[in-house]
Amino acid sequence: MSLRQTIEIMDTTLRDGEQTSGVSFLPLEKLQIAKLLLEELKVDRIEVASARVSDGELAGVQKITQWAGEKGYLDRVEVLGFVDTPSSVDWILNAGARVMNLLTKGSLNHLTHQLKKTKQEHFNDIAESIEYAQQKGVDVNVYLEDWSNGMRNSKEYTLELIQFLSSLPIKRIMLPDTLGLLSPDEVHEYFDLIVGKFPEVHFDFHAHNDYDLSIANVMEAVLHGASGIHTTVNGLGERAGNAPLESVIAVIEDFTDIKINVDEEKIYRVSKLVEQFSGQHIPSNKPVVGENVFTQTAGIHADGDNKKNLYFNDLLPERFGRKRKYALGKTSGKANILKNLQELGISLEKEELAKVTQRIIELGDKKERVTTEDLPYIISDVLQNFSIEKNIFIEGYHMTHSHGLKPSIQLRLNINGESFDAHATGDGQYDSFMKALRKIYELRNQKLPKLIDYHVSIPPGGKTDALVETVVTWDYGKIFKTKGLDPDQTVAAMMATEKMLNIIQSFTDKKEQNESNIHGNEYRATAG
Repeated sequence: MSLRQTIEIMDTTLRDGEQTSGVSFLPLEKLQIAKLLLEELKVDRIEVASARVSDGELAGVQKITQWAGEKGYLDRVEVLGFVDTPSSVDWILNAGARVMNLLTKGSLNHLTHQLKKTKQEHFNDIAESIEYAQQKGVDVNVYLEDWSNGMRNSKEYTLELIQFLSSLPIKRIMLPDTLGLLSPDEVHEYFDLIVGKFPEVHFDFHAHNDYDLSIANVMEAVLHGASGIHTTVNGLGERAGNAPLESVIAVIEDFTDIKINVDEEKIYRVSKLVEQFSGQHIPSNKPVVGENVFTQTAGIHADGDNKKNLYFNDLLPERFGRKRKYALGKTSGKANILKNLQELGISLEKEELAKVTQRIIELGDKKERVTTEDLPYIISDVLQNFSIEKNIFIEGYHMTHSHGLKPSIQLRLNINGESFDAHATGDGQYDSFMKALRKIYELRNQKLPKLIDYHVSIPPGGKTDALVETVVTWDYGKIFKTKGLDPDQTVAAMMATEKMLNIIQSFTDKKEQNESNIHGNEYRATAG
């Protein structure tokens, strides 16, 4: 096993990553990503485009090379070129770049059936391209396209090509698993063979992820002599993508003694920007950068973290500019809630905490996840419920909302153990609900308060499944407010209204009690 002291990271998000179906970065987006990769993340090199693709590609590379030239980074900006002297080299020069990654045929199969040339013809063409690049002041690295198939099926040809290239004035030989077909054992075997034969050559490994083995293969390449690794942010790339930068960095840092220059604390920031520019959503369970990977959901895990960090590993979120979170939902339990309350600086009494826990469990059954941002809303809702005696509740309802027809509701309300039904239509779902409610209260010869304000909000950062808080202001001789909380806005308003009904019931009960006390006092005074 041959270990290098340092290893280069060449990121190809802007070239190979852009081959992701549906991804095309604008020139200004390419420039922003290039700046982040080189200045923030501090990757060693970036591959930014393929030569001769389009005018838009040329404009994007020119923006990058102009900036890189001013910063002294031009030797770290690379462009894929082809064996087509002089076209690719001239295009690269016009783009302002000075490094070409020359694409050659790394397998006899590609040479014979795609290029349709003999081995010697291809070797001569390669030598001509490299010589022309040298004359123009362009440094050259060489890709061996389909190298993995070459090692499997035409090893003699592939090794002869490497032997030939090692005699030419190039900087690196880059070995792609073009179809993502290698196993870790094969990567181990091939790198031992090649590095053993050519110990002075700088070899890069370029992994694809078709079998979900890119990181395992990178690990083997690193441990068996690779001098550089190619990555893409978020694993962008054709088909199943390339080796993801974030996972490559974590694996090299934690499982080898090799040094890398990347600032891993900036990985998440860059990942999120690339997500926005590419339009490719990061799966929530994606290692290092996924939304959920540093979120404990089970209450027992949060409890263990409170007891000597029993569920921590070396992948600490702070390494990547992130924070550990404790999800709130039906499986979270009190330990998760306490963790979130500590972060918010809130303390609750034991009984209040039990009520909040129960409410989170109920809400967790309705939506995928309750967030920390939801928590103050939930606490406010629970504490208001806690102070209200609940003798009136919505027993059931059926709402309709159809195009061209007025919304309607069939409502059943339970008042002091007795059920009342009403049907109504209105200008909106909540309006139809209030009209049905008034019908029930008119039958009981009772008036409802006047609704004077209705306010809807969601927690900061809320998404499409966010909780909705509805605050309704009522006038019942005195002004008061009630709150409702639910993923559905209309239901949240109905919950606020249910609280209102219980409050006015308590007003009525107190008034009747006071009148009863007055009459009792009058009777006792008369009797006396």
